Amino acid sequence: MFEPWILAPISAVISILGGLYLYHYINKQDSGTKKMREISDAIREGANAFLKREYTILAAFVLVVAILLGIFLPEPIWTSKNLIGNLSRSLAYMFGAFCSALAGYFGMDVATRANAKAANGAREGLNKAFPIGFRGGAVMGLAVVGFSLLGLSIVYGVTRDPQIVLAFSFGASALALFAKAGGGIFTKTADISADLVGKVELGILEDDPRNPAVIADNVGDNVGDVAGMGADLADSYIASIVAVMILGQVLGQVEVPLIFAGLGAVASIIGVATVRVGKKGNPGRALNMGTYMTCILFAVLSYLVVSYLGIDLRIWGATLVGLAAGVIIGITSDYFTSIDRMPVLKTAETSKSGTALNIITGFSYGLHSVFPPLVGIGIAAAVAYFLCDPVGEGYAVFGVGMAALGMLSIVGMIVASDAYGPVVDNARGVAEQAGLGEEVIAVTDRLDAAGNTAKAITKGFAIGAAGLTVLALLAAYREIAQNVLNRPVDFSLMNPMVLLGCFIGIAIPPVFSAMVMLGVGKNADRMIAEIRRQFREIPGLKEGKEGVKPDYARCVDIATVGALKELLPASTLAIVATLAVGFLGGIEALGGYLAGSIFSGLLFALLMSNAGGLWDNAKKYIEAGALGGKGSEAHKAAVVGDTVGDPFKDTAGPSLNTLICVMSLVASLFAALIAQNNLLTLLGL
Repeated sequence: MFEPWILAPISAVISILGGLYLYHYINKQDSGTKKMREISDAIREGANAFLKREYTILAAFVLVVAILLGIFLPEPIWTSKNLIGNLSRSLAYMFGAFCSALAGYFGMDVATRANAKAANGAREGLNKAFPIGFRGGAVMGLAVVGFSLLGLSIVYGVTRDPQIVLAFSFGASALALFAKAGGGIFTKTADISADLVGKVELGILEDDPRNPAVIADNVGDNVGDVAGMGADLADSYIASIVAVMILGQVLGQVEVPLIFAGLGAVASIIGVATVRVGKKGNPGRALNMGTYMTCILFAVLSYLVVSYLGIDLRIWGATLVGLAAGVIIGITSDYFTSIDRMPVLKTAETSKSGTALNIITGFSYGLHSVFPPLVGIGIAAAVAYFLCDPVGEGYAVFGVGMAALGMLSIVGMIVASDAYGPVVDNARGVAEQAGLGEEVIAVTDRLDAAGNTAKAITKGFAIGAAGLTVLALLAAYREIAQNVLNRPVDFSLMNPMVLLGCFIGIAIPPVFSAMVMLGVGKNADRMIAEIRRQFREIPGLKEGKEGVKPDYARCVDIATVGALKELLPASTLAIVATLAVGFLGGIEALGGYLAGSIFSGLLFALLMSNAGGLWDNAKKYIEAGALGGKGSEAHKAAVVGDTVGDPFKDTAGPSLNTLICVMSLVASLFAALIAQNNLLTLLGL
């Protein structure tokens, strides 16, 4: 008999096949002139070199953690009567990390191939370049859905145990945290260095081939915004499904999230296929229409399937609540970061009075921007809770989890729009470096502006989805703890251990943010010194003499070595701090710790992502000719504001939702061990 959850792996395979079809379409496109191909090859070579070194280090980390999981979970092997259970968790963890890495590599590979092809398409017009850029990004989107959902389905199909699927999710999340932090440090090291020396000190263009950091900057767009962001959203997507599976275990609804995830994958595939833009069309509107179309398709498909299977319509309603909240959060991000909206225009206007006012204004609007999405997350959780409460005991919290899954159901389309951004950003760089002329660069600028706004919207979507997901994971952690302790677990702030854990949890996201942004600062300092050295010591470089080239590889190497050096301490903080609080303070302290990290993590993530996107578009607004245009004092102030915002929006901000997911997953995985072996229990307190 056909089991409905089989829809998940079937749709995952279709998604992978769709990605392969688009990959073939991209490869058939013309890469343009010899110069364009050389630039594209250099970007791909640098991106592959970084990923190879990063994945080599992470493979060792994954192996060590897998061994530790095999030794200690679900209970230490010297007391375990089920060694297969220990081995299953270890293998599931490694498989989750592998699926996440595979999705990131596959998407990044096609993105680095699509950049020159999109630039070449821009020579024929917007309607030729846009589909190349978007379909290049769509490969990433379909790969994330396909590999994540297929891997998760395989683990569940073999074990039928959501606790082992939880280990798979932890593997994907841990790798995503490293990939996002490492890629973010790399990309912002190069971006800041190229801007501060090139634009501010020398007054040259953003992608001027004389700048030694320009290839590293283009490489960074791919390892940070494609591979890193793809792994990030794969992490939230898998975690949301797993959290609902655990919550649904006692309700007999463990397979319901797999059904909804499968329907979301189908909706994303159709949505990707519908995105079109005319010769004089609006790329941003086309991306938004694709998102709205995917939302409608998911709503209709899920209603039909839910009605056919006899699933309570309140559960369907909870997923739509989450989906609607995601769209609203995206619209909010659009308002605060779009190039033609009041916050960006006001921030650009203040740039005439200097850098300080640009930074103050942008930061203030970033603070304003956190209110609507946080209220939206709260309302979505409350509505989903009360909507599903009448279904029966335990369904209220299950409804919150379904809202998170609803928000992430169309992740294929969301990632496609997000990955489109770095593809067309690179296309602009290729066009400028290859000297294709102002008309072609103008086309790529229109594509790039839409990509910046799309990235801001998708980051808001991802952070909002992570917010609901970690609330569901917190509920799943409480469920596991109650089953182990065989008593109710209360996370009341009147409990001093809960309060202590809460304050520690509140501090972790800002400490993590400081560590990765200091990593960017230290690495950028090294690269700036190298760029200045090359301009000073390479004869004819500054003057642009024919045949004189900078040493691009040296800057790529600085960014790579620095990123890998800085990512490990920050990323291991999440795991070490979580286990320390649990084993020292016990189950209640760890619950407070998770709650505190969720609240401060969401606040900082939204603030930094939106403020960074706002500063970026304020700079682009001036570069388009407003307020004196390129080279003006307002432009110099806006460039500095943008460089402040770079590690906000592309390093720390989007890494925080992965951070709080990893912390929640670690707590749930180790809940049973912590409940029986924490310091308070050993002391008899």
